[in-house]
Amino acid sequence: MAGYAELDWYDTPLYYDIVFAGDEQREAEFLEGLLERYGPPSRRRRRILEPACGSGRLVLELARRGHDVWGFDLNGQMLEFARQRLSRARRKAHLFQARLEDFEAPREFDLAHCLVNTFKYLLDEASVQRHLRAVAAALRPGGLYVIGLHLTEYEDRRCNHERWNCARDGVEVTCNIRGWPADPAQRLERVRSRLCVRENGRERRSQTEWSFRTYDWEQFAATLRRARDFELAASFDFTYELSRERSLPDDQLDLVAVLRKRGGKA
Repeated sequence: MAGYAELDWYDTPLYYDIVFAGDEQREAEFLEGLLERYGPPSRRRRRILEPACGSGRLVLELARRGHDVWGFDLNGQMLEFARQRLSRARRKAHLFQARLEDFEAPREFDLAHCLVNTFKYLLDEASVQRHLRAVAAALRPGGLYVIGLHLTEYEDRRCNHERWNCARDGVEVTCNIRGWPADPAQRLERVRSRLCVRENGRERRSQTEWSFRTYDWEQFAATLRRARDFELAASFDFTYELSRERSLPDDQLDLVAVLRKRGGKA
């Protein structure tokens, strides 16, 4: 569309961060609660890993809570933004550059997490299983991997659309995200984000397009069965409330799956 520059929104980490900020405390409290309820035996300082940590919003929040936090991302600009925010807050975390399906973590972790559909960037089963094996290798026995994603209802052929406004320090961002009906044969859905940024009296517009891999519940369950290092410990929704544990399958499409590495407590 005229007026929208093609630009990867991961290359503009400030605007991306403004769009998605706000839920860090609720998400962090939820992850801590999962650790206490389902995770390995507690120790003084929990070790937490975030694949695809992006702008570092949860890295910082968990570091503030005293955890030993590690994160990685493919995008160098996102990592630099995360480092700067940690420096400003006088907090420490360990950040490195790597791919979801090809990383090595240097120590055992109590918990890893990958929320808000990032898992769906892995576009084929081979990549998914490589990623899950790498995460399992990074966890202690009984360690948790928390995955958040939207499931797909293939019979629904409508487009999805979300629009919201956010602002910070004189920068206002309007975000429009559109998703097209998934191709059930290829298991891919086309997604587009558009940002309208108003800053210092100027307006700029950009858009990013990508594909997500799609899952209905049976497809996601089949992926978990292939991941023999893990068992499904619990399921929740995007309210991040421990009181809302679910019994699957059900009719909700927003899924938070709590995977536990085999060999720990049941």
